[in-house]
Amino acid sequence: MTLQQSEYRWGVRLNDDGSAIFRLWAPALDRLKLRTGQKDEREMERRADGWFALRVDDLAEGTQYQFVLPDGMAVPDPASRAQVSGAHGPSLLVSPDYDWKMPGWKGRPWHEAVVYELHPGTFASPGGFEGILRKLDHLAETGFTAIEIMPVAEFSGNRGWGYDGVLPYCPHSAYGGVSGLKHLVDAAHERGLMMILDVVYNHFGPDGNYLSAYAPDFFDPERQTPWGPAIRFEEPAVRDFFLDNPIYWLEEFRFDGLRFDAIDQIEDQSETPILEEMARRVRERLGDRAIHLMTEDERNIIGLHPYDEENRPKLFTAEWNDDFHHAAHCIATGEDAGYYAGFADDAVGHLARALAEGFCYQGEPYAPRDGQPRGEPSTDQPPVAFVDFLQNHDQIGNRAFGERLTTMADEETVELLTAVLLLNPQIPLVFMGEEYGETNPFLFFTDFHGELAKAVREGRRREFASFSHFSKENARRIPDPNALSTFEDSALDWDRAKTEAGQRRLALFRRLLETRRSHVVPLLSGMRSMQGQAQRLSQGAFLVRWTTDRGPLLLAANFGTDEAAFEEQTDGLELVYESRDGLLAALQEGRLPPRGVIFASGAGQ
Repeated sequence: MTLQQSEYRWGVRLNDDGSAIFRLWAPALDRLKLRTGQKDEREMERRADGWFALRVDDLAEGTQYQFVLPDGMAVPDPASRAQVSGAHGPSLLVSPDYDWKMPGWKGRPWHEAVVYELHPGTFASPGGFEGILRKLDHLAETGFTAIEIMPVAEFSGNRGWGYDGVLPYCPHSAYGGVSGLKHLVDAAHERGLMMILDVVYNHFGPDGNYLSAYAPDFFDPERQTPWGPAIRFEEPAVRDFFLDNPIYWLEEFRFDGLRFDAIDQIEDQSETPILEEMARRVRERLGDRAIHLMTEDERNIIGLHPYDEENRPKLFTAEWNDDFHHAAHCIATGEDAGYYAGFADDAVGHLARALAEGFCYQGEPYAPRDGQPRGEPSTDQPPVAFVDFLQNHDQIGNRAFGERLTTMADEETVELLTAVLLLNPQIPLVFMGEEYGETNPFLFFTDFHGELAKAVREGRRREFASFSHFSKENARRIPDPNALSTFEDSALDWDRAKTEAGQRRLALFRRLLETRRSHVVPLLSGMRSMQGQAQRLSQGAFLVRWTTDRGPLLLAANFGTDEAAFEEQTDGLELVYESRDGLLAALQEGRLPPRGVIFASGAGQ
């Protein structure tokens, strides 16, 4: 059952009798009008707490409306469910009704998750929700069990990553709007795929946000984020705006989970921090469904991810594990600038620790922070509390030229790291196109105009020109984020999936994901902590052994060019995967050949 009209504090819902209650928190105003249709304007009633309200009868779905400020400016509803023509235009009344084909869907357990992150505009032709729908069978047949969509909330223009959204309740009209998104979620559930939405609660985009014109107290000018003034979550009306939003997406669209962007930029002085209250409300209200809440937080903290005695999350489910990515990336590319400086000194050792313990940095000095401590002990967390990846939208798109790992590292190394990613007990995430070895870039793109477009373009070039290894000439070659070609160049090339190389990579993914489904997933619900031990075999080699209630799991990897001595006992272990023939036999002889990965299981022995 979804929240009823009276339960949503923000936004307008069209009732069955054709009536609707329009509400807006505008404490800076004494007067406010509601405009419905093209010209009909009516005075709204102001309450002492800054809320304006007005009931209107005899309305139809699709009715346009705006709020008219005393100076004549007409603004959209900040909690609009649909827009006429982008973030600046009128809002639309929509019905929440939808004829679901999978009304009884309750989700899937988190330990079954293999997450596929995608951008709705560049994933597949013709773009938007329809393009994703056409590839659902491909994703399910490959072995993915969850799709994570980058933010879909309405932003300025038709092209963008989605993190500059200004209407957090409104599915972008360019992608297919409310009905298109519901149809996509329903179709994914028909195929057994979970749907996860990326949501942004740390800031609003720079274009199309009118809140400061009538509710400046929505923001705290004394606190800044990298993208502007911080949101004042201590204000009750503001708090309500965000507390309702996760429930809206999870109930009205039946998403199986949410990924919370950059929560380290969310600051709240309330007795109960906003993030904890959000998670608790979701758990209390949707306890009959399997709901999964991921976080992105570069601090390496674990306080938001407690698990109960039955190994179920109390608040958030899992944390994006940047440490795993950084270590793996250094192994693949040898890069050592920026945050890679904290991992390049011993990338193999860092990767081994991430696999065995969760985070690499658990309170140790961190070079990219001038040696300040980073992180908390993570060994008591279950493996499913971490989401690992070799690539994601940030790690590709925040590079100057959007290069994928496929074009920066040799094929063999990428495939060895892919095996480590997909077979270790933590939750794997794959960025769109990885499964067939996509080589097209994923660039940073926007659809801004005028001075804002110029500022974004020049600011990005200045950012990279400041790196000592990045010449000013290279900075000038950085693609213009606002150019249509930048967006088009970021689209997947599905023809590559049909090539011999694409089919070979796809076959590897299918083999690894089937191996994971059969030999790893059944053990995860019983792993209440990392239960891993790492052993260094040589400069380029390691093994990790995990203890489970059904027997051990063992992963051995050698990324070096020299053979490593191997003294671990292998009796009773069943070979589950070897990157090439003969590796298990070599292990039994006490050696681990170079350039190889092997995975073995003692489950059931």
